[in-house]
Amino acid sequence: MSTAAPSKPVDFSLFGGAESLTEGRTPRRTVPSHPTKKDDGIAHIAPPQNPADFLWLMTEEPHRSRRMEILRAHPEVTKLMGHEPLTKYVVLGVVALQLYCAFALRYTSPFSPLFLFCAYAIGGTANHNLFLAIHEITHNLAFKRIVPNKLLAMFANLPIGVPYSVTFKGYHLEHHKFMGQDGIDVDLPTRLELVLLNNVLGKVFFATFQILFYALRPGLVRSQRFGRWHALNIVIQLVFNYLLVSTLGWRPFVYLLASSFFAGSLHPCAGHFIAEHYLWDGLEQETYSYYGPLNVLAYNVGYHNEHHDFPSIPWTRLPALRALAPEAYDSLPAHPSWPMVIVNFIRDKEVGIFARAKRLSKVAASAASAAKAAQHEDSGIESDKSE
Repeated sequence: MSTAAPSKPVDFSLFGGAESLTEGRTPRRTVPSHPTKKDDGIAHIAPPQNPADFLWLMTEEPHRSRRMEILRAHPEVTKLMGHEPLTKYVVLGVVALQLYCAFALRYTSPFSPLFLFCAYAIGGTANHNLFLAIHEITHNLAFKRIVPNKLLAMFANLPIGVPYSVTFKGYHLEHHKFMGQDGIDVDLPTRLELVLLNNVLGKVFFATFQILFYALRPGLVRSQRFGRWHALNIVIQLVFNYLLVSTLGWRPFVYLLASSFFAGSLHPCAGHFIAEHYLWDGLEQETYSYYGPLNVLAYNVGYHNEHHDFPSIPWTRLPALRALAPEAYDSLPAHPSWPMVIVNFIRDKEVGIFARAKRLSKVAASAASAAKAAQHEDSGIESDKSE
């Protein structure tokens, strides 16, 4: 009679020190491509973040220092920089696809299953691709010169229905230059969002209407100076919208707007909005990559650590950057799935609106330092008086 081998004892340290499998922390959400002795990809290596506030850091954002390290170790990385001619052809194809779908649905009710399916599956994916085309073009990576890049971004903007490519450029370049700085980086949630949306229902609302938050928050936090490029973007978009509605009716325009909404809502590709810079697993890592198949539809934006380290490397060469410097990227925890990012964001108590790293802007930091020094000086004067 054979005796069953004893089961391996459970290491409860992997569950935050819990004494049973039914309590303790949620499973790891992010894992490194190549586990190390420091991070096996299974155990939590940091305690949960306090959900009552954002994570305020005094350190410099990590991308500049990592960029310098990679440049020292691999000076040939500069050969990966430059524009990508393929981008304009992809943009042309996706814009043509959206215009064809809008034309084909001109007699279909917006409330019909066919219309909604096309707007979500085809339109949502296509317009999300155009969002990220504009992101790529914002870094002047489609053409060598600035003006053709701006005009291509406006062309990619047409099926989105709302003029935003010029405004996005200003905000996005600040996101790179001042990542995490409160009041400047408008990718960061506001205190009001933290107060109102820091629960399951709030997170469901946020994930469903992400596109509205990214559209409205920038103007409320940090308005831009209106210029001629903004005006041109608006005029071109309004003329396109007018011609579309006047020739084909309202339904094609509704299709394009619905496509834009779904592209920034509960869509598999939209998981990247949350995946990129939200904090996970109690870590202070501010940027996360994703190396899965959805990158094919999204200009490799999943290579997000790589993109922030080298914004001048186009989407087609980001995998080559990762392969060139595996010591820099393989040990960084990354997301295995964009769709699951949305699910985990909603259901996981350890992540929410609060899970973002913030820094004081240089102006605010200087003011805080001056106030602290003045307070210290006043306390010294009071101490002298008491003596």
